[in-house]
Amino acid sequence: MQLKTLFTRFALTACVAVAPALAHADTYPSHPITIIVPAPPGGAIDIIARLVGQKLTESMGQGVVVENRPGASNNLGTALLAHAPHDGYTIGIVGGSHNINKFLFKNLGWDPQKSFEPIVYTHVVPLVFAINPQIPAKTLPELIAWMKAHPDDAKVATSGRGSAQEMAADMFRMASGVPMTLIPYKGSSDAQPDLIAGRTALYIDTVSAIQSLVKAGKVRAVAVSTLKRSISLPDVPTADEQGLKGFDANTNGGFLAPAGTPKAIIDKLNVEINAALKQPDVRGKLEAAGVEIQGGTPQDYARLIHSDLAKWQKVIKAAGLKAE
Repeated sequence: MQLKTLFTRFALTACVAVAPALAHADTYPSHPITIIVPAPPGGAIDIIARLVGQKLTESMGQGVVVENRPGASNNLGTALLAHAPHDGYTIGIVGGSHNINKFLFKNLGWDPQKSFEPIVYTHVVPLVFAINPQIPAKTLPELIAWMKAHPDDAKVATSGRGSAQEMAADMFRMASGVPMTLIPYKGSSDAQPDLIAGRTALYIDTVSAIQSLVKAGKVRAVAVSTLKRSISLPDVPTADEQGLKGFDANTNGGFLAPAGTPKAIIDKLNVEINAALKQPDVRGKLEAAGVEIQGGTPQDYARLIHSDLAKWQKVIKAAGLKAE
């Protein structure tokens, strides 16, 4: 009898808790929304957040504030999002490191699946195998041959621990058998000058960050990392096309809300953000920046997170990387 009473009380409490959330969803939003970007201004997720935020302001009738909270390999801003109120007024957008950092850092304070509600899968940004133009290689197989013949010069820049660039370099090292030296930088702005100067041989960078240098002839693109060619560099073949079968690395991401955010609010944000991504001006600006738009349901994004976690866990284990 006591157990039945406890169960009844629990059920009544749950109903009381859910009712205000549903009523709240009917009037949502009634005040401004904050989008947390766990990265500095100017990158892909920052650009998406600002473009989408502007459209949400127009369509939902409330202001949208974009708040950049970079630091700790994107973990700082992501932790803030995880612990924000789950009322729909604080959401965030994450990039490729979201599904990587779980395996590289201890005591994150958040879990990529349990701590969040997926809203919508927004984008993919392919990575580009960019080399110094003085290297006599025009294709990926020629680059691999050159690096094997010049092991002391096979220096590969990366964008720091947990970045998609670092993971792609590790995937390339394992797939090609090249005995390369990985050199970490803080990001593209630090790594690119050394690549141009010839102090490193290769940098696998996002198409967004490197395409202007490729088009200016300052670096040479020999491959892209995704299974499909980049819309920004359509003449550059994929690594898969050039013999590294199944090679698929990118930085992708989307919008998330803290776990427990009501489904009605998640669904409303999903509809609004999908509509924003379809706007011609948004699509044009993102594609010009090398960002390939995705979209879809919250469930689509949940499945991507699940598959990415499995992929990167396998790569990190095979590369012998340890959490710190």
